[in-house]
Amino acid sequence: MNSTAWQSNRKVLFLDYDGVVHRGEAYRTRRGIVSSDPSRIKLFEYADVLAEMLAPYEAVEIVLSTTWVKVLGFNRARAALPLEELRDKVAGATYHTHFHDAQRWYDIPRGQQVLRYVRNHRLARWLALDDRSDGFESVKDNLVLCDPAKALGNKDTQEALRMRLVEIFRGTDPLLGTVSSTN
Repeated sequence: MNSTAWQSNRKVLFLDYDGVVHRGEAYRTRRGIVSSDPSRIKLFEYADVLAEMLAPYEAVEIVLSTTWVKVLGFNRARAALPLEELRDKVAGATYHTHFHDAQRWYDIPRGQQVLRYVRNHRLARWLALDDRSDGFESVKDNLVLCDPAKALGNKDTQEALRMRLVEIFRGTDPLLGTVSSTN
């Protein structure tokens, strides 16, 4: 078998936090991580929406593509997810301190960060859920773009994610009830 043709069977959702599982940005303070508008926005306010949408996709892993990993480290960024069913799916991150370009990570377009992981792990089936589109120009069909002011609270974004999950991971569609044997 030609090793360059080999592709992984893994199914991966690349997950950003800010502007995706909660509206707006979050900041590190002496009190910990806080919302950009703590009077209106609860961190991870849409984690339950994501968990519900991923429930039919037991085999889908989450790879963190959030700056929280660079700021807090992988374990603390994963632990920040408020739901065990989401934490249990986390299998890695696009950022690692051992990367030769780790110091300039913020300058690398998000799509390039994700595509590096995709290439290194030879992923055939993957989807990114993010509020940034930079670097995803050549793989737009693998991106569900969130409006950071609405995040996963936006019904259109939820529908787009639901459709892409079905198309890419060929699993159960909770609304249509269709099932594929490839989940």
